[in-house]
Amino acid sequence: MAKLIYEDDRILFTKEMKKEYTVLIPSMAPYHFDFFTDILGSEGFHSEILQNHSFDLINEGMKYSHNDICVPAMLVIGQFIDAIKTGGYDVHKIAVMISQTGGGCRASNYINLIRKAFAKAHYEFIPIISFNSVGLEKNPGFRITTRMTFKLTNALIFGDILMQVVNEIIPYEVNKGETMEVYNEMHKLLAKSFRYNDLRAWNQPKRLIEKVVKRFSEIEVDKSVPKPKVGIVGEIYVKYSPLGNNNLEQVLRDEGCEVITPSIFDFFLYSFDSIVHDITKYGGSKKSRFTNYITVEFVEKRKKVVANILDKYGFVKPIPYRELKKLAKGFIGYGTHVGEGWLLTAEMVHLIHNKVPNIVCTQPFGCLPNHIAGKGMIKRIKDNFPESNIVTIDYDTSATEINQLNRIRLMISNAKKNM
Repeated sequence: MAKLIYEDDRILFTKEMKKEYTVLIPSMAPYHFDFFTDILGSEGFHSEILQNHSFDLINEGMKYSHNDICVPAMLVIGQFIDAIKTGGYDVHKIAVMISQTGGGCRASNYINLIRKAFAKAHYEFIPIISFNSVGLEKNPGFRITTRMTFKLTNALIFGDILMQVVNEIIPYEVNKGETMEVYNEMHKLLAKSFRYNDLRAWNQPKRLIEKVVKRFSEIEVDKSVPKPKVGIVGEIYVKYSPLGNNNLEQVLRDEGCEVITPSIFDFFLYSFDSIVHDITKYGGSKKSRFTNYITVEFVEKRKKVVANILDKYGFVKPIPYRELKKLAKGFIGYGTHVGEGWLLTAEMVHLIHNKVPNIVCTQPFGCLPNHIAGKGMIKRIKDNFPESNIVTIDYDTSATEINQLNRIRLMISNAKKNM
């Protein structure tokens, strides 16, 4: 068994652990995160994305955390502890991984909440790896290399593509089940590409993207009967995670809707761009400002290639990040970037501009920034866009699923009347 090494009262993930340990990763965005095990596998790690998805996990999280913390934190803690207890792992040969943004949101402090929960559950010997790009909590057995960064970029791009094309096609497919069959086929193809560590890791993405989009475009659809289009916005965890939002995408599909979920990549660009904004306005490292600015520009060029391929095969062409940012102007300041900040408002405005006035704004308990930039902006948005049909759905320990469903159905009923 690997020797435990401490630094600043935390257990370091060592190079020896890299060989022996299984790294558990919470599920957040299934279209995107499922590629992470392939990326880590190509770098010599053994990892698993947790698949325990019952909302009852929140009760497990509440046992080991304060009931005033946000719902996403309680769900992540609950998912980890449930997996450790029931997953059949050797508890002395597992580590867990959690992302840290480094921003003002409580998400940056999940890692400390998890440590306290693990100590309370008597799992304090399990290493917790911080996954971040800002130099927080370094570990000798884990570092993000240039190659890994490029692969992670591809994972987010591939995930956004799969999420978009599946949601565009599945409500209209002629042969029921065909879309998910193609999804599984294409997911395996894309997952395989992450296992390469030679030149193929760098030169395959564009060819693969075109092959995937072309394959989805061949699925037979019937759009003779229009369906209400519903956008999903909100706090990043409950926006994308079926665990966090009670499988909202499927709920909307079952109600006869076409789902539009904004790009997850825009959130990461917004995080880099927020650093540029703050350094420009308040001062700071010019090198950091330049690095983050160049990162946004580099990814924007890659996204432009993807947008053109999607447009070529008849799918909706995604909006560039810089244009999305402009849509927040006049509604909310660019300095509002704790949590989802101005991006949440911009996404709602963009959906309405794209003739998707029906919006579900997902609001987790304990997420004050999200409530300010989401629920707090709805009146202003409705004043500017009277046709908007926005419902806020609270995801917390006291909200019942039937109450959430009734509010969603009322919004859909209004959407169908407006059609």
